[in-house]
Amino acid sequence: MPHRVLQAVAGLLVLVALSAFTLGVVNAPQHGRMPGERASGDNGPAPIQATEATPLSQERIEGPPPPPELTPEEKARQEADREARAAAKLDALGAAAPAPPTLPVPPPDKVGEILQSAPPPPEEPPH
Repeated sequence: MPHRVLQAVAGLLVLVALSAFTLGVVNAPQHGRMPGERASGDNGPAPIQATEATPLSQERIEGPPPPPELTPEEKARQEADREARAAAKLDALGAAAPAPPTLPVPPPDKVGEILQSAPPPPEEPPH
């Protein structure tokens, strides 16, 4: 774009900005107040009363309390229940013990073979 056109566009932008600022100052109220500032002698509307609002409980602020410690008898009962469930599952499957999982064999590394069989690079790169 020609330099003269850029100067004209910049001048128009400055003119619009200055005129917007000037109109804002001219049209501003003479005895205005800042947002949130109360007018002198005017109480304004009554504050809203939230009847269904409840304060946060201590549990919501701090999180739920930690679970109580189990007694040795309760721990033994839970362990016995776990063993009974495991034995019931084994009986239902008809197996003495589950077989250990076998890991899949990865496919052969064809990229590595190609890189190993590639010819060595030349001593000096081309200029």
